[in-house]
Amino acid sequence: MERRQRTSQLGMSEIETQVRALFLQGLQGDAVAYRDCLQQLARHLRAYLGRRLFGWPDEVEDLVQECLLAMHNQRHTYQQDQPLTAWAHAIARYKMIDLLRAKSAREALHEPLDDEMLLEADSATEASDARRDVEGLLELLPDRHRLPIVHVKLQGLSVAETAQLTGMSESAVKVGIHRGLKALAARMRGDKP
Repeated sequence: MERRQRTSQLGMSEIETQVRALFLQGLQGDAVAYRDCLQQLARHLRAYLGRRLFGWPDEVEDLVQECLLAMHNQRHTYQQDQPLTAWAHAIARYKMIDLLRAKSAREALHEPLDDEMLLEADSATEASDARRDVEGLLELLPDRHRLPIVHVKLQGLSVAETAQLTGMSESAVKVGIHRGLKALAARMRGDKP
């Protein structure tokens, strides 16, 4: 058992050394090294996420692609004195947590309402008041947060459609929704902006 652990640690050390060297070469403009680095990281992340999301192969592949995109977009944040695989694992963990939260939220949408949870507007006035309150809260948000919420959450457009409509990237649309909803929740709790 101890021998196997040393072997896997050595293997991880070799992977770290090789992938880190390719990544650093890529940061200096070596496109071939950067491509090789991303291919090796994709294999590594596929195994890492596959162990944690067993039974969800489609989600694993989607997360690998999201991780690689996030690493590419945030490559300037990598601290060269730190292990590259630790940085990649941190990104993968955040992406995995986002996926699990989204799955949990989608499942909650399909749960039947209990008698105590019936949501009714007893009159058109209450519905109108609620709509006015939501619109008022949304107006307090900057466009980069408000527009993605309006288009995706209220109008039902996809993230891709919203990105095309607003000129934002798909990632920016997702971030805008997340941050906007977080800001709205804080305002409703009475937290300071």
